[in-house]
This record gives sequence, structure tokens and C-alpha cells, in this order.
Amino acid sequence: MAREFQRGHKAKISDLTAGTDLYVGVQISGPGLTFDISCFGLDADERLSDDRYFVFFNQPKSPEESIQLLGSQAGDTEAFRVSLDKIPSQIQKLSFTATIDGAGQMSQIAPGYVRIVAGGEEVARYSFDGGEFSTERAVMLGDFYLKDVWRFAAVGQGFDGGLDALLKNFGGEVAEEEPAPAAPAPSQAPAFAPPPQA
Repeated sequence: MAREFQRGHKAKISDLTAGTDLYVGVQISGPGLTFDISCFGLDADERLSDDRYFVFFNQPKSPEESIQLLGSQAGDTEAFRVSLDKIPSQIQKLSFTATIDGAGQMSQIAPGYVRIVAGGEEVARYSFDGGEFSTERAVMLGDFYLKDVWRFAAVGQGFDGGLDALLKNFGGEVAEEEPAPAAPAPSQAPAFAPPPQA
């Protein structure tokens, strides 16, 4: 039987399961909304000090495959495989997030959840819905964090910016798009021309 979590609840992973090979499923949806679901592998300062631990659609696994994006399955919008015993020591927290891609806000989402499955059995679930949020465009759903042992926290914290703002919050760099070449300003005299006569 899965343990139900409310926002702010925490537990040792070992109190939920003896397993270290975990499935994390996220279910999030809303009318006309598209979501990017990611996992940030953070250091002791809660910073993304190694971009290879930002696991998302363009980078579906960490170098040693301790965090893997599995795609949509078993009724989940997105799923991850987390092998706690393979996570390198510099990674102290895994933050599972969802951001809206395009227009919209988190208050529009339907009831959803983040859940942990071990050995084929759901051991924890944190449910949420749009009533918990307002104009936010991102939400930090849940964390695995190391405090002597691995633990789970149901976060449910909305975040005003989208994915770029979350990346900056965690100390990551947002890839800048190439700016379009600047068009010359109309009716300006070239810099080498003499000043007009008075």
C-alpha cells in the first residue's frame, strides 16, 4: 500500500522500501498545456554544478546512468529510473520538476501526482492539483535528498518563471539563442560622414 504524502512531508527512503533501484512517475496534465518534466542532480549547495546531471528530453540520462528518463508509461506523463546506489557522492539532491512549455499557468493543471515505485509496487505518492498554484509556470514536485541516508520530500512549490528560471535558480546556464543580426538604423549618417552644416 502506497504511503500518501502531503506537501512538506518527508520520509527516509528506507522506511518506504529496502530497494535502491526506484521508478519515479509523474502525472501532470491540463487543457491545452504541454509540460517539460526534468530531474536536477544538485550538489551540497543545491546547485547544478555538473550540467550532465540535468536529466531532461535532450539529455535522457546521467553519465553513469544513475538517473534515466524513461518517457511516458504506465499512465505516467513521464517516468525516471533512479539507482540510488550508483549516484556519485557529489550529487546530494535530485529535484523532480515540471514546467509549462508555452503559454499557461500551473493553476490550470488537472489533479496529478509524483509517485515512487520499488520492485513493481507503489510505495509513495504525493498528489497535487491546480488549486495549490496560481500564475506559476513551473513546480518543484518532489526531492530525493541525502541527509545521512536518502530521503524523499513532497515539495509542491510553484515557481514563477519557466524552465529558464528554474535552471538559473539551481545555478545552471541557460543556452542563449543566437541573436538575429542587427538591421542598420534607417536614415542615420555613416559614422565617418562630416557633421551637417549649421
